[in-house]
Amino acid sequence: MSWGRREVLAAGLAGSLAGGLAPGAALGAIPDPVRAPGPAAPRRVVSLNACLDVILVHLADRDQIAALSHYARDPGSSTIAPLARTLPFTWESAEEVIALRPDLVLASRHSAPATRNALQRLGVRTERFSTPRTIAESLEQVARVAGLVGRSARGAALVARIEAALSAARPVPGTPPMTALVYQPNGFSPGPGTLADELMTLAGFENVARRYGLKSWGNVPLERLLADPPQVLLVGEPSPGLRSWADRVMTHPALASLEGRMRQARLPEQLLYCGGPVLIDAAGALAAARRDLGARAT
Repeated sequence: MSWGRREVLAAGLAGSLAGGLAPGAALGAIPDPVRAPGPAAPRRVVSLNACLDVILVHLADRDQIAALSHYARDPGSSTIAPLARTLPFTWESAEEVIALRPDLVLASRHSAPATRNALQRLGVRTERFSTPRTIAESLEQVARVAGLVGRSARGAALVARIEAALSAARPVPGTPPMTALVYQPNGFSPGPGTLADELMTLAGFENVARRYGLKSWGNVPLERLLADPPQVLLVGEPSPGLRSWADRVMTHPALASLEGRMRQARLPEQLLYCGGPVLIDAAGALAAARRDLGARAT
């Protein structure tokens, strides 16, 4: 459920949503008048995954949310940290989840196996999600969560807002792409076949991770970057008071040799981890970076 790092590191991109829905606005504020006949909507939903947390708070009523994951409260990686601090959370242990008596648990395929196995033994309904590799897969997950929590109309509306933001992020036809590389904290870069790669292409960048040999996610050594730099290095901008791995890379003395050959653009690190509603701001930030870089080049 992420651009990659959250699933790789935790095994387990809401500020303002430009043109979209502010976190918490969906929590009981938007009616969902069209309900298909069927089982009643779950009353107690637990999310065990940071990216599912984001989708859930945009779709469910507040009183449906029994708990989010503890990752949701991390200001360094979560787009919904302020809101998440007003909601219950778990550390993903089976004991915590079972004590909440949920009638629906949202989990990733990387959620703690012991917890998933315990929930299965007790017959707790658990829906598992894979990490989306494309925009289409990410939108399908939004619709799926919406259906699971009984808020299909909200899901359709959120998908429409995401699609509108993606459309607005596209460059003017005929605009040549800029070669670029995303440098996430701890050195991860997205390669082909990732959600980030598709989003970069949509926003007018050519992801050069391919020429560094990345097949999906991986690390690009500084030596490779120096030998064959892209036009743009997209680096994470951490929350106030925090310093990212990308900051340390960008202050490396060796990079002084690339002055005039490679520029950098900053993206809030919280936008680098998830799809779903986070795509609204992520697409907007990428498009703004491309426009700013283009203006500086003229």
